[in-house]
Amino acid sequence: MLSRAALLAAAKKPAGLILARGSASATDGNRPVRAEHPGKVRMGFLPEEWFTFFYNKTGVTGPYVFGAGLLTYLCSKEIYVMEHEYYNGLSLAIMVIYAVKKFGPAVAAYCDKEIDRIEGEWKADRENNIQQLAQAMEDEKKEQWRAEGQTLLMEAKKENVALQLEAAYRERAMTVYREVKKRLDYQVERQNVDRRISQKHMVDWIVKNVVKSITPEQEKETLSRCIADLGAIAARAK
Repeated sequence: MLSRAALLAAAKKPAGLILARGSASATDGNRPVRAEHPGKVRMGFLPEEWFTFFYNKTGVTGPYVFGAGLLTYLCSKEIYVMEHEYYNGLSLAIMVIYAVKKFGPAVAAYCDKEIDRIEGEWKADRENNIQQLAQAMEDEKKEQWRAEGQTLLMEAKKENVALQLEAAYRERAMTVYREVKKRLDYQVERQNVDRRISQKHMVDWIVKNVVKSITPEQEKETLSRCIADLGAIAARAK
């Protein structure tokens, strides 16, 4: 019957009140946050809504009369038997209520402080992990930049090797040119020497043959003619 009354009370409550209570238990981060203004209760455990539910039908004293009549009915009909365990439970409830009222705020403050400390450690670890990952990303970017630099360096080395090969090729081509030129110059000089020797030999042969062909009479005649020519030149010179 109490559960049915709770359902009726929940059905009659305004939607705004339900949303307000739902928003009070909203989470902050990873743990629920205690509502700033929790719901009101009476007698330590009965919600205020149980009393306001009866006000429209029974007035202000209705909830108390209903509670007292219900307890009287349960006890008089021995539906709820008050044996020795009842008194043990009653004394235990009184002790629990006293402990909650006496030590509850201190324990709650200590627990909240521990939760904040643990949450702070988690946040610090999270921030540390974020910083480490960010540093790892920066290091990875630097390594990629260095890898790109290595690629450029490799291209420069390849170009340098190509230039060295080109220089070696041209040097060897020049060496071949010089060697071929030396051999060609040797052949030209050899042909020139052969030609000069041949010409000298031919001139000597012609002169020798011409000298051999001159007779003593022709030699005397030529000598006399030369003397005469020299005398004529001398006479003209005078």
